[in-house]
Amino acid sequence: MPLYICPTPIGNLEDVTLRVLRILKECDFIFAEDTRRTKILLDKYDIKGKRLYSYNKVNWKKRIPLLRKFLSEGKSVSIVSDAGTPGISDTGAEAIKLCIEEGFKVEVLPGPTAFVPALLLSGLTPHPFLFFGFLPSQRSKRRKVLDFLKELPFTLVFYESPHRVYESLCDILEVLGDRKASLVREISKIHEETIRGRVSEILKKTEEVKGEIVIVVAGKEEVEEGEEGKNVEEKIRSLLEEGLSPRDIVKKLREELKLSKKSLYKLVLDLKGGDKS
Repeated sequence: MPLYICPTPIGNLEDVTLRVLRILKECDFIFAEDTRRTKILLDKYDIKGKRLYSYNKVNWKKRIPLLRKFLSEGKSVSIVSDAGTPGISDTGAEAIKLCIEEGFKVEVLPGPTAFVPALLLSGLTPHPFLFFGFLPSQRSKRRKVLDFLKELPFTLVFYESPHRVYESLCDILEVLGDRKASLVREISKIHEETIRGRVSEILKKTEEVKGEIVIVVAGKEEVEEGEEGKNVEEKIRSLLEEGLSPRDIVKKLREELKLSKKSLYKLVLDLKGGDKS
């Protein structure tokens, strides 16, 4: 029998699929991130008599032998997280890895996950995008990750906890720049909220923010085509005619135009004819 990866609602219990409910009802055992929260879902849909085992970041290594034993005996096991799809930013991935390495069948059922609705609600380009998960809690490591991501032309999606969101946004602003972004919290719940704007604008509204949070940030910004691009070129040419160096022009226009230093410098050099003086 396979290991079933069963997505559960991220807020509204009505978002669970019929197939997930059937699998939870028919399987022999359920491994749950928090058995108390899983029991709420089971009770709502009248799923009785299930043997639940906790399986989370604290005890997953101790549970792996039990999971292996059940699967070896031909038992069916379902894994559920507190909310969303197991394996996304939790230890469900370790169980999947075990099954693949040892030849057990795995079935991943489609269902809720927070980053997809957050990405669409942001209004930013939905493809390509990069889902990172949780940024490191340590500031130096977090800034190192952001420094690696800053040149990518992909929309960036992060999970974050409410007690750390302000610090993370400060680092995003400092490392990535004041890009377009959104903060989405409490998806599918009563107090669902989406805050859109530049990172600096969102920062002003998040000191008291609560709930489960997804941050979406625009990828590396390039000079836009069309009329706006023409206006940028006109400004650069005007400053070149005044005798400013490419370095001084970038310094003068970067904040105003909200462009990355690298892309703006390249445009200045192109318009200047490649002279790097």
